[in-house]
Amino acid sequence: MWACHLGSCSWAGILCLLADSLGWKLFYVTGCLFVAVQNLEDWEEAIFNKSTGKVVLKTFSLYKKLLTLLRAGHDQVVVLLNDIRDVNVEEEKVRYFGKGYMVVLRFATGFSHPLTQSAVMGRRSDVEAIARLITSFLELHHLERPSERSQSSDSEG
Repeated sequence: MWACHLGSCSWAGILCLLADSLGWKLFYVTGCLFVAVQNLEDWEEAIFNKSTGKVVLKTFSLYKKLLTLLRAGHDQVVVLLNDIRDVNVEEEKVRYFGKGYMVVLRFATGFSHPLTQSAVMGRRSDVEAIARLITSFLELHHLERPSERSQSSDSEG
């Protein structure tokens, strides 16, 4: 009879696991590893190359690599650097945790692409610093809006 008082069920499960054959133990461990790999986040890589005039955005997935026996496992987007018009930070709601931020590239075609597929938790200023570095590297100079120009000329006079 199973007694479930103060964690004795978990101990009973461990004792049952210890009593199982080696084949079942390997099955349990393999199942746990499969679930762990399946729940891993994808990781992203962005390569900005001025000599080729391209940016390569790659997303890697260990789970896809294992399922396709290392033949696949990453998605790739290649864009010309000249097509990038703006780099900015967007805020995104993260379930249960509040807000997250992501750097987004805006292209001349109107298309936009985030550098990461999921929002980064933390301070907005950290993500804005990354956006400023990319903007500086790409030499994207933001033109002042007419309202900003008139405000600066009013303060000078």
